[in-house]
Amino acid sequence: METIQYAIRKLLYSIPLLFGVTLIAFTLMVYFGPDLTYSLLGKSATPEQIESVRKQLGYDQPFLERYLMFLKEVVTFDFGNSISTGEKVSSILARTVPVSFAVALPAFIISNVLGVGLALIAAYHRGKLWDKSVMVFAVVGMSMSYLMIVIAFQVIFSTSYGLNWFPVQGWVDPIPDYIDAGFFETIYYYWYYYWLYVTVPTLTSIFVSLGYNTRFFRAVIVEEMNRDYVRTAKAYGIGNGRIMVKHVLKNAMIPIITRIIISLPFVIIAGNLVLENFFGIPGVGLVTYDAITNGDLPVVKAVVTWTAIIYVFALILTDIAYKLIDPRVSFTK
Repeated sequence: METIQYAIRKLLYSIPLLFGVTLIAFTLMVYFGPDLTYSLLGKSATPEQIESVRKQLGYDQPFLERYLMFLKEVVTFDFGNSISTGEKVSSILARTVPVSFAVALPAFIISNVLGVGLALIAAYHRGKLWDKSVMVFAVVGMSMSYLMIVIAFQVIFSTSYGLNWFPVQGWVDPIPDYIDAGFFETIYYYWYYYWLYVTVPTLTSIFVSLGYNTRFFRAVIVEEMNRDYVRTAKAYGIGNGRIMVKHVLKNAMIPIITRIIISLPFVIIAGNLVLENFFGIPGVGLVTYDAITNGDLPVVKAVVTWTAIIYVFALILTDIAYKLIDPRVSFTK
């Protein structure tokens, strides 16, 4: 009950923050953003056509009215149509966000779990060979260019130059109409090709993010190992392994969970522009990349705004997770 009350209170407190986020997004991308009139009409438009389109786009309205119209778009999830394709932006996001989520989720889970595991090993053997080996791997992963890693993994697993184990371009296609596949055959088809196409992007993302995660998690765990309660537990004869898992890791989970939850909005909606572009994955990252290069403001506006909003809710979820992890956290504020 206390957790529910706290969650409701945090939601109410977040309303001014949500207004601030949407106000900044509107001011930068819409009010002072590019004029879409000539993108829709071309350079040879007449003054009457220009005036008519500017009126349809709401450019003749005062700031407050345009901002309220923008809030209505956010609440109704209706950002109009894409300038490039004419498709509704909400339909584009509904089609592409699940693809980005399906691509990013395996790497997100594996990189965080492996990061915690490697950080525990490095912290447990602090200053020794295991610690140095893990940290060298982490620094190498952090130092290498993301683009270079993507190209390297494509070359390694490609059909022309590499091992020819997995495809490095494209995504799962629907079953052709001429194939009469039953329920289980359909499930097998999609799962098989899903893991076939997602493996190389997953390995690439893990290689990129594992170094950052491991180094951060190790720093948090080492800081906890220097606390007085660890020395007290050792003085009582409690084993190092039990101390690491039951006490140190438990107390280090708050910053670890904070890092994990804060990165969730970018997994859910922001996608990965470089990854999806190079692997040809039709997710929201590829759509956003194309929208930026083509000046498709409605798509960019929707992606940026909703990423910021989900980020605010992730902050609330982080605060709630604190209490679930550590009951000593107070909800009085």
